[in-house]
Amino acid sequence: MSRILPTIVGAQFFCTSLWFAGNAVAPDIAAQLHQPPGFVATLTSAVQLGFITGTLTFALLALADRFSPSRVFCVSALLAAACNLGVNLSGIGAPELLALRFLTGFFLAGIYPVGMKIAADYYQSGLGKSLGFLVGALVLGTAFPHLLKAATAQLPWQYVTLATSGLAVLGGVALVLLVPDGPYRRAGQQLRLTAFLAGFREPAFRAAAFGYFGHMWELYTFWAFVPVLLAAYNRLHPSVALPVPLLSFLIIGVGSVACVGSGLLSQRLGPRPVATAALALSGVCCVVSPLVLGSGSVALLLGFLFFWGVVVVADSPLFSTLVAQNAPAASRGTSLTIVNCLGFALTIASIQLTSLLARSVPPPYLLLPLTVGPALGLWGLRRRRQDDLD
Repeated sequence: MSRILPTIVGAQFFCTSLWFAGNAVAPDIAAQLHQPPGFVATLTSAVQLGFITGTLTFALLALADRFSPSRVFCVSALLAAACNLGVNLSGIGAPELLALRFLTGFFLAGIYPVGMKIAADYYQSGLGKSLGFLVGALVLGTAFPHLLKAATAQLPWQYVTLATSGLAVLGGVALVLLVPDGPYRRAGQQLRLTAFLAGFREPAFRAAAFGYFGHMWELYTFWAFVPVLLAAYNRLHPSVALPVPLLSFLIIGVGSVACVGSGLLSQRLGPRPVATAALALSGVCCVVSPLVLGSGSVALLLGFLFFWGVVVVADSPLFSTLVAQNAPAASRGTSLTIVNCLGFALTIASIQLTSLLARSVPPPYLLLPLTVGPALGLWGLRRRRQDDLD
């Protein structure tokens, strides 16, 4: 039993490194394919759209509830790794690249939410702590390609996708070999296309889901545009020459520590108060971002981005905990998957809106519209609290 959580966390880290593998090398790919600067947003959205399509498919078919989730995870990891590796093919064009990134996102639907389902099948008590480690692994995996890019700056960009695909294969195989189905798993053997709706009939589930949706409106757009903001600062202050890939890794990666910390803190205070506080602080960052990003102080800029990198994701494992705890046991995997699906659908709208604004809005104001997400998420949580008091 002692090996279960470390194996799930390690597999999640290895496999989710595929997520932003394309973003880390997007400038190199864009230059090679003669694509405009906005190509990074299109590349990110292709992965997100694939993930949404995948989660919807997995939820409708209830794959993680009808079949062994460890096997679903492993097969998904192998297929995602193959699609990620496909971008190295010679003669590939932009449409083929976007299709491969779409398919990578599609199979990530069998990794991230299914990993949480596996953890929930093992840990009924202390789920917030377990998911804190698990989402922390996702965050670190998301940031990892930027570190690879910084470490292999003098090598061809294909090394990043080779490394991340190799890690994903190792993660998928390790999980299926070392993590059998959990003791709290309740298999749903029959196909019910409406099973994903069951959780939304519960007020506590709806509140957790809407809090998660507000959080997601902000999270991936922040991650996608951290390198953009740092590069914009370099253009305005050429003498500074910030190391964009390394700083992007650190700013995104620090969120992994925040996830672990919030998961541990939730053991004492409960997941909802900690999630609410993190979401509120992240909303404050959105509001004050124009002041800080336009200040010209590199120390203030980096300190602010690191703080934002902490609070923007600290609530993620806690919302997942609340969703898992309030979902029907027989459709827990499906419920987690459909909430992921809807949350990631919002990320596409947010990323594309921000990319559109980047054409006409000065960089310091670029992330101000993200305020909408935390505001609506807090409103949903507040309504649930009022219902509890009534």
